[in-house]
Amino acid sequence: MQRTRIKICGFTREADLDAAVALGVDAIGLVFYAPSKRCLSLEQGAALRRRLPPFVSTVALTVNAPADELKRIIDAVRPDVLQFHGDETPEHCERFGLPYLRAFRVGAPGLESPEALLESCQRHMAAAGWLFDSHSAGYGGSGRSFDWSSLSLLAHSANVRPAVLSGGLRAEKVSQAVAEVRPYALDVSSGVETSPGIKCPIKMQQFIQQVRQADAALE
Repeated sequence: MQRTRIKICGFTREADLDAAVALGVDAIGLVFYAPSKRCLSLEQGAALRRRLPPFVSTVALTVNAPADELKRIIDAVRPDVLQFHGDETPEHCERFGLPYLRAFRVGAPGLESPEALLESCQRHMAAAGWLFDSHSAGYGGSGRSFDWSSLSLLAHSANVRPAVLSGGLRAEKVSQAVAEVRPYALDVSSGVETSPGIKCPIKMQQFIQQVRQADAALE
């Protein structure tokens, strides 16, 4: 049976993280990008990281962070995976010796067509996965979705990395997302919140249940 992995991003509270772990989330995302309402200090990030049991991955999200800042995050938080959500080069992403996700804001300048998107993705063949988010004035967390047909070439190319679908996901859209895109993983933030950084246990439960039901339907 296919099992779509689930990452919930943007935790700020211990109780929310504990609830997500109890529901069976695969990965949690911690944001280290100052303009974000979900941004954590190194101390907050390290405290949340210490609460996680084995086999739940910690993903540290940054946006165009310089190398010295990233090294401080790695030393303090000890993430399992880095998520680069800006305009980082392959060389920058690879220099830290950790698995990484490279995010692509579909529809951004230079990423308007499926061909351009695939070409940009394939510069990051060393990535553990490619994450696809919507284009907005900021860098993610907008709650907006994008046209999933933009990912059409990925399904027909052998030279791809695991796809992580993000951008405006909610429980009611999960079945369609899994059926149409067949992603390796889903990444949700605002779709399981009551306000930025404040997760709702009921919304998280509904989201995860819908993913599991969508997986079962594909069988």
